[in-house]
Amino acid sequence: MIQSLPLFHRVAGQPVVVLGEGEAAEAKRRLVERAGGVVVDEGNAEARLAFVALANPEETVARLRARGLLVNVADRPDLCDFTVPSVLDRSPVLVAVGTGGASAGLAKQLRLRLESLLPQSLGRLANALFDAREALRARWPQADQRRSALDAALGEGGALDPLREDSADKVPTWLSSADLTERPGVLEILLSSDDPDDLTLRQARALGMADAVVHERGVASAVLDRARADAVRLAIGAGEPAPERHGLVVVLRIANDQ
Repeated sequence: MIQSLPLFHRVAGQPVVVLGEGEAAEAKRRLVERAGGVVVDEGNAEARLAFVALANPEETVARLRARGLLVNVADRPDLCDFTVPSVLDRSPVLVAVGTGGASAGLAKQLRLRLESLLPQSLGRLANALFDAREALRARWPQADQRRSALDAALGEGGALDPLREDSADKVPTWLSSADLTERPGVLEILLSSDDPDDLTLRQARALGMADAVVHERGVASAVLDRARADAVRLAIGAGEPAPERHGLVVVLRIANDQ
């Protein structure tokens, strides 16, 4: 179970309270301004977010919360309503690495590793796909068809592999020439344990791409959490056949000896 819900909050043009002095407060001011927010003081009645960098923040935090603000407190994860991840910027693609306040240093080092893997062209690819939305809908009218085509194109070695520098330039050609890639209708997975790490790479990828996850009652939530958040989930009895559905259906069954 995750302890925080990752969100991307739009603050451009919005007031954000930043309180404190020194390097920690200055870093928060830069962060807010980088996202287009307007740094204001505690008296602003329209602000909904606050960053606090004070030696004794408890009273200030209680006051801000009483007004309905969500608060981030420097070096005090126990007082935070939200934490700030280490951000890899390939705008409009943002990759956020967070540890729930456990270790900012760890988050930073993971982000630096990812910096070397993700090309600068990733933002251009995202913009190209955004501009192609109407063409995508025209070519593949059904949502599951579009997901299938995009999964095939954006996967490792695909026509629009996001780790290649030239993928953004290939979007028009791909749209005009790509065939609809049919994924297998049903993939059954026999679970040997409740540990999602026991899934094979192929099984884990299929689960992450599935349009629907049909599972026997008793399948561990840790395994189900590996599926797309918006995938349909259907519970069935042991040995019961999977209902027919469009797109890729992954059926999770529990081994008898588990």
